[in-house]
Amino acid sequence: MDKRQEMIEMCKELRLPSIRGFIQEDDMWKQYQTAEDFLYHALVQEMQDREVRAKANRIRSANFPEKKLLTELETERLPQNAASRLPHLKKLDFIQEKQNVLLIGSPGTGKTHIAIGLGIEACLAGYKVYFTTVSSLVNQLKESRSERTLRSFELRFEKYDLVIIDELGYISFDKEGAELLFTHLSLRAGRASTIVTSNLSFDRWEEVFHDPVLTAALTDRLTHRAYMIDMVGPSYRILDTKEWLENSSV
Repeated sequence: MDKRQEMIEMCKELRLPSIRGFIQEDDMWKQYQTAEDFLYHALVQEMQDREVRAKANRIRSANFPEKKLLTELETERLPQNAASRLPHLKKLDFIQEKQNVLLIGSPGTGKTHIAIGLGIEACLAGYKVYFTTVSSLVNQLKESRSERTLRSFELRFEKYDLVIIDELGYISFDKEGAELLFTHLSLRAGRASTIVTSNLSFDRWEEVFHDPVLTAALTDRLTHRAYMIDMVGPSYRILDTKEWLENSSV
């Protein structure tokens, strides 16, 4: 085995795919006049590619149901409160400050889109993110409790820089589910950021939790120093349907 092939094999062993690609390309050897230049540019490429892979891995691990970017939002259709506060939220200072974001309002107004978009921005900025619906989270918590793995789930849940909990209010919980959700959201209060989307105003959260004391305590923890975004407005989907019908009738 010659030295070049040996270097290729070492790169495989060391998991340096970009440097391996440099070594394999004949043009790369001709492009740089000294070994120092060649090595420098190979290392730069490896660093850049590694960062790209890390961003992709964070987005994949976040468990987003679909890819929704903030740049795809039609801001003129957003409720006024959301449109005015979105530029500040995009800076992600709320994650650094360990603040929550509560998107509360009508169905179809862009709550989930904004939440996922902020989550993707956070992944690209190097934060560890996890997305889940409320129903999925409660089911995971119940399963973890029955399998006696709840503590390990708690430790993972606490370590995320940002947790996005979607669709609070679409289903109600039994006593066990409500208590588990309360406990785990309380674990993050003041320690890490959580985004919650809900179609119910705060005064109706008791319909979900069926316990006025627990509901009041959870609302207090979530809203402390939080960004509360009013998402009351016409539905994107209804507006799109109206436009489609109008265009179809032409």
